[in-house]
Amino acid sequence: MRLEILHVPDCPGAAVLEDRLAEALAGHPPAEVARRVIATQEEAERAGMTGSPTLLADGMDPFAVPGQEPGIWCRLYADPDGRLGPAPSVAQLRAVLTR
Repeated sequence: MRLEILHVPDCPGAAVLEDRLAEALAGHPPAEVARRVIATQEEAERAGMTGSPTLLADGMDPFAVPGQEPGIWCRLYADPDGRLGPAPSVAQLRAVLTR
């Protein structure tokens, strides 16, 4: 599986996502993880980034919200209890890895 973290420069959520993803990957088959900085709206549109950070798993956003447009704003994720945070929970990321 190829995982790519798309984020704007200095996005604090990107580090949170990277840490949680590392925890979620523990005990799973190896995955290729890359980070890509997106600086413009045009780059966001080409990459499919719908807010920073965005995780792509094999080129698809597993947390995509229907109708959400690409952009370079901060992205928030709801955990299973409905609380908003800067990245998906470890459990949510593990679910993506087992699909």
